[in-house]
Amino acid sequence: MQAMPNNVLLRTGGSASASAQAALTSVSMTNSLPQSIDQTSALLSSAGYVADRALAVSVFLSLRMGKPLFLEGEPGTGKTEIAKVLSAALGRRLLRLQCYEGLDTAAAVYEWNYAAQMIEIRLAVASSTRTQASDLFDARFLIKRPLLEALEPQPGGPPVLLIDELDRADEPFEAFLLEILSDYQVTVPETGTIKAAEPPIVVITSNRTREIHDAVKRRCLYHWVDYPSMERELAILKAKAPTLPADFTRQIAAFVQTLRGEDLFKKPGVAETIDWASALAALDVVELTPETIRDSLGVLLKYQDDIARLTTGETARLIREARAKAAA
Repeated sequence: MQAMPNNVLLRTGGSASASAQAALTSVSMTNSLPQSIDQTSALLSSAGYVADRALAVSVFLSLRMGKPLFLEGEPGTGKTEIAKVLSAALGRRLLRLQCYEGLDTAAAVYEWNYAAQMIEIRLAVASSTRTQASDLFDARFLIKRPLLEALEPQPGGPPVLLIDELDRADEPFEAFLLEILSDYQVTVPETGTIKAAEPPIVVITSNRTREIHDAVKRRCLYHWVDYPSMERELAILKAKAPTLPADFTRQIAAFVQTLRGEDLFKKPGVAETIDWASALAALDVVELTPETIRDSLGVLLKYQDDIARLTTGETARLIREARAKAAA
């Protein structure tokens, strides 16, 4: 696995560069796609997403080249959020296909409204009217699912299509995606081929519980979304939990960074870090102690074996290491 570099940090808030703010203004006024990497960074930042340059480059190239963006990485690292941010910042409709085992074309692409078709047939029989096959397979009987909806014109421009957690779907389902990802079209046997006038913005995510076929990856731009660096996680917390004291925010980020270095079954992602910061704020905690961490550990860790490993002594050790990291 190739981890994305964390050495470039997007500045947010008052420290944003004048060029980035100007770029954001240009994008917002026209509601168009960003025309540079700086504009892309500013666009993501405007919706509260702290991205490093490597991710901003991948998003920019995906938008500029009109190719799907395939985001792979550990759960909770902000992959799904990219599609939500693009939808909100660009003013585009978000169409989300949540993948699961057993997903098929009827749930993902389209299906026919058989009940309505039967009613149509019975009405024709009752009125002694001859019914043609073309009458039954008319557009009014076609139930459109997210993949087909994404090919239709939408208010504000082509929509953002999020194909979330593709690795949860069965491997044969990937074959259904190939026509959409390469030609932005869907073939309906009864009516013909439906092709998008303008390609949607496609974001595909995977937690890598299994390998995705090369045929899918070749049609996309690939980016590995890694756990953030200390500086980037701190910037994320400042953006998502701005009311926390700066020193305490740094303690939280340093502790999570230290915790990820332990031999855990499931390391906490950025989403857990944000939730934990909110939980500590709700508990009026202003300093990390073994007791406060044990009380709120279920927000940060999701497996009992991981929670059981963190005894009072282990937690105290992690706090000491986190404080040293925060002070560095």
